Amino acid sequence: PLTPALSPGQAFTELQAKVMDTQQKVKLADLQIEQLTKTKKHAHLTDTEVMMLADETRMYEGVGRMFILQPKGVIHNQLLEKQRIAEEKIKELEQKKSYLERSVKEAEDNIREMLMARRAQ
Repeated sequence: PLTPALSPGQAFTELQAKVMDTQQKVKLADLQIEQLTKTKKHAHLTDTEVMMLADETRMYEGVGRMFILQPKGVIHNQLLEKQRIAEEKIKELEQKKSYLERSVKEAEDNIREMLMARRAQ
């Protein structure tokens, strides 16, 4: 949505800035997805190990600088919840990323059209 009052040079510069900004947001989304994937995998691996232990095994949850004794079921549910939340956030970020990628493509197409129009003059 460029205002018609902009000169072709200003519009071109604005589009280039938009492309660069959007590409940075795509990279950030990629980094966040990577981090959440690691978190999810870590929670899954931890849960796999926890489930192999006997039900009466004493387990502790780290809370700040202390540890609280928790039943195995509570720890298991917390790890499942951590995985579920990470999965939801990954889906949200992937949707946001695909929107941003479409936005970049549209802006690049507009830049191409502006260049073609300039050459045609």
